Amino acid sequence: MNFQINKDTLLNNLIVAQKALSNKTPNPALQGIKLEVLKDHLVITTSNSDIAIKLTVKDASLAVKSEGSVLIPGKYFIEIIRKLDGLKVQLSMAADNMLRIEADRSDITLNMMDLDDYPELQFSEKVKSIKINVRVLKTIIRQTAFATSSIENRPILTGVNFKIDGKKLIAIATDSYRLSQKEIELNESYEALNIIIPGRSLEELIKVLENNNDQVELHFDHSKILFKYNNLLFQSRLLEGNYPETSKLIPTEFATVIKFNKENLSTAIERASLLSSRDGNNAIVKLALRQDNIVEITSNSPEIGKVLEEVYPVDEIVGHPFKIAFSSKYILDALKIFNSSEVSVNFTGEIRPFIIKGEYDENMLQLILPVRTE
Repeated sequence: MNFQINKDTLLNNLIVAQKALSNKTPNPALQGIKLEVLKDHLVITTSNSDIAIKLTVKDASLAVKSEGSVLIPGKYFIEIIRKLDGLKVQLSMAADNMLRIEADRSDITLNMMDLDDYPELQFSEKVKSIKINVRVLKTIIRQTAFATSSIENRPILTGVNFKIDGKKLIAIATDSYRLSQKEIELNESYEALNIIIPGRSLEELIKVLENNNDQVELHFDHSKILFKYNNLLFQSRLLEGNYPETSKLIPTEFATVIKFNKENLSTAIERASLLSSRDGNNAIVKLALRQDNIVEITSNSPEIGKVLEEVYPVDEIVGHPFKIAFSSKYILDALKIFNSSEVSVNFTGEIRPFIIKGEYDENMLQLILPVRTE
């Protein structure tokens, strides 16, 4: 193996591949980057068992003298390439299973790993794939994955449920205390599908997708999903099991509806949570609708002090005065992902779930469970 390539081109692709590099694994080979050098392109592969990435690199600067495949210690290789001077880098096989890296005035040799120890990864593309605009896919992930559970005692809740029925795709995430649901219309009709994608996989995927109008192809089988995007193949395992039926949890009738300026509501809740006696990351605050239709956001800590914030709704209120308590973290997380400047908070009762919707966030809702304080 012997080739030369633009350093930045190589580095940019390695940074993407790094998302699937394993730090802790029973198989040390997964800490390596598999590099295949072919006549007119490179193939870079990484995997950490949960996700796998395969990049096909074609570039005008690529000059291949000889083909070959190697397994390189990923962490060290990326850092070396990152620190090199010069526009181009030359990589070649040296004696004693060493990789020689030359750029500008640098000449570095790096011990290689045993390629035979690397697992045989299958990136299987199907004849029929689902096509989604990359911006739309990123929006789906941004508006749902944050609500997955970080606790492994119910593994199924660490994933986002993707359901397809005809031309409709619904993505749902819940940690049993909150729920996020996003629905989109697809360009064509597809067979019914019901899968659960790990939230962590989707969070890594969103980091490597660009903001353009290209299409992402989704290829499924019984145990994994493959996202194909330009020169990138991003594969994730699927979670096994049945996702809980959440449709019955979402109320359709509301006793009180209040429309807020999103920023005013967020800042009031943030200030109220500062003096909560609970952990600041999950402070409990109270909301009360007064007779004069002004909303009070309050928190109280006997050891620290009290906060009272008044928030003026932006529209006429439908409903009657009431009080409710909730996690400040959950409602602030939900408000952050709305594109709308105004949101409607729809209450069903003082100890029942409430729904948040936004005028410009079509077919997206956030559900939050209140907290009992007595």
